[in-house]
Amino acid sequence: MTARSVLTLMAAAFALAAASCTPGSARDDVSDTGPARAPASASAPSPEPALPLPPPPPPPSPLPSRPAVFSVSGELTQGGWIRGIAPGGATTLTLDGARVEMDDEGGFFAAFDRNAGTTATLVARLESGGTISHEVAVSPRAWKIERVNVARRRGGPTEAFMRLRRPELAQINAARSLDTGSAGWQQDFIWPVRGRISGRFGSQRIYRGEPGSYHSGIDIATGGSGTPFVAPADGVVILAAHTPFTLEGRLLMIDHGAGLNSAFLHCSELLVRKGDRVKQGQVIGRIGSTGRATGPHLHWGMKWRKSRIDPILLTGPMQ
Repeated sequence: MTARSVLTLMAAAFALAAASCTPGSARDDVSDTGPARAPASASAPSPEPALPLPPPPPPPSPLPSRPAVFSVSGELTQGGWIRGIAPGGATTLTLDGARVEMDDEGGFFAAFDRNAGTTATLVARLESGGTISHEVAVSPRAWKIERVNVARRRGGPTEAFMRLRRPELAQINAARSLDTGSAGWQQDFIWPVRGRISGRFGSQRIYRGEPGSYHSGIDIATGGSGTPFVAPADGVVILAAHTPFTLEGRLLMIDHGAGLNSAFLHCSELLVRKGDRVKQGQVIGRIGSTGRATGPHLHWGMKWRKSRIDPILLTGPMQ
C-alpha cells in the first residue's frame, strides 16, 4: 500500500469519529440517571384555583343579663307564696333570715306562713360584698274562726301515745330536710283530686278565748274511699308510710324542690315508694280514712321551710 493510500484511510477514520460526536445525534446510553427534561414545546400545567374559605361562625348570642333589682310575683298574702329573680351578682338570698335557694338563673321560690306579719324582707348578698334588699307587703286574710263556749281539753297526749308518735315525727322532719333538686316548684300546680272542700286552710276554733290549732291544709271529700289522686306538680317521694301513722294514717310526702313539699294524709293506699320521681298528673295514691279521720277525705298540706301554705293559692279555685 502506498503512502497516499494510508493517508486516505486515516482521513476517513477521523471523519467517522467526528460524525459520532455531532450534537443532536441519537444516544442509546441509559446509564445517565439525570432528570428527564420536557421538550421545549411542552407547557407546564397551571395550578388548580384555591377553594374559598367558609365564613367564620357568628359569635354566640349574649346571655340575657340579670336585673339589677328584684323581680317578683305571686300571692303576697298570709299563707301565700312568692316567685322571682334575684339581682345579678347575688350569691345568697334570704327572706326574713330564712335561706332561699336560687337556680342557675337566679330564680327562687319562698312563702309566707299563715301567721306572717304585714311585711317581709328579701336580702341578696352580692359577689362584691354589698347587699340589695326588697321589702314585700304581705296582706292579711280573714280566717274562718269558730268560737265555742267550752273549755279547751287539758292534759295533752299520754306517754304511751308519745312513744309511738316520736319516731313518726322524726321521720317527717327527716323527710322535710331532704333536698332532691326537683324543679316542680316552677310549675303551675293542679288539684290532686276534685270534690267537695270539707275543710279550709287556716280555719280555727277559739275555746272560751283560748285559740286551738289552726287547720294546716285543705280537705277534699269525694264521697268514699278508693278515689285516686295525682301529683299536683313534679317531685320526688321523700316519705311513703305504707304502715299508717297514728294521726296521719298512710302518709305520702313529695318534695317539689326549693324547700317546697306536699303531704297527703289518711290515704287508703299508696301507689309509689320513697325515692320515686313523679310527674305532674301521675296517679300516686287513693283517698281513705286511715289515722285520725272522721270519714274518707284527702288532707293536702304544703310547707315551704317552716311556713305553712294554703294550697288553693297555688292552684286557684276548683272549677
